[in-house]
Amino acid sequence: MASRSQPGGRAVTRAPRDIAHEGFLTHARSRWLKISLGLSALAIAVYVLTDPAPRPNGGSFAGYLLGTIGALMIVWLSLIGLRKRIITTKPFSLKAWTSAHVYLGLSLIVIGTLHTGFQLGWNVHSLSYVLMMIVIISGLYGIIVYARLPAQLSANRNEATQPQMLEAIRTLDRQLDTAAQPLDKASADLVRMSLEECEVSGNLWERLTGRHPKCGNKRARDAVQDIVSQQMRSGKPDPALTQILFLLERKDAALAQARRHIRMKTQLEIWLYIHVPVTMALLAALIAHILSVFLYW
Repeated sequence: MASRSQPGGRAVTRAPRDIAHEGFLTHARSRWLKISLGLSALAIAVYVLTDPAPRPNGGSFAGYLLGTIGALMIVWLSLIGLRKRIITTKPFSLKAWTSAHVYLGLSLIVIGTLHTGFQLGWNVHSLSYVLMMIVIISGLYGIIVYARLPAQLSANRNEATQPQMLEAIRTLDRQLDTAAQPLDKASADLVRMSLEECEVSGNLWERLTGRHPKCGNKRARDAVQDIVSQQMRSGKPDPALTQILFLLERKDAALAQARRHIRMKTQLEIWLYIHVPVTMALLAALIAHILSVFLYW
């Protein structure tokens, strides 16, 4: 806490600027956004003010300059995985490094495109550019989901962990199995459908969308609900089947919570399965691009 005096001799306590919850996108008053915008503007100026013959290309002065800057930036940006394993404080904090990673990575759209001189073809040079754009686009997706999903993930959990969600479903399964003992075979088969044909996570598409059209619990719930509705209309509800319906509905709600949790976790993680391997491929293509330039141009 800092203090300053006012006329009359009173000391007024002033709280320092709160940076504990400052996000990496706004770190240091968006310092790296400003640096990246300046770098992009400089790249555009170099491109516009030079006049290569017969047309702009990667082999011109501007092309070599922008290519060198872009290559060094790509190598540096790829080191963030190593940086995450090192704990330091300012001025090289992880938050500052991540902010630079995001904004400098975005500036590569300008620098890399101008380096090509808008001359693309079926060669290793264009491959490097395409891989770079895939890395950037997947990174943009990562920024969006990390800005939006963690709060939703926390709200959905309602203080329950994923193992606790799964244990709640297993508990309901045990209760369903016990409650189904006095039922006739047809009704018991519906309960068995919920127990044996119900996956919490499912395949990748089901985890990403949260949709499980073949869910055994949903089909069993709908079927039991129809039977119970018919019994209610006839005035002869079966207490055992009504209890089964209650448990199936509870399981349906527990499944929905667990599947939302899994869907959001999958959306948070899946971009890395594109971003990281394509970054490795980009580094390999970049080496091939540079070697071919020096050996054959």
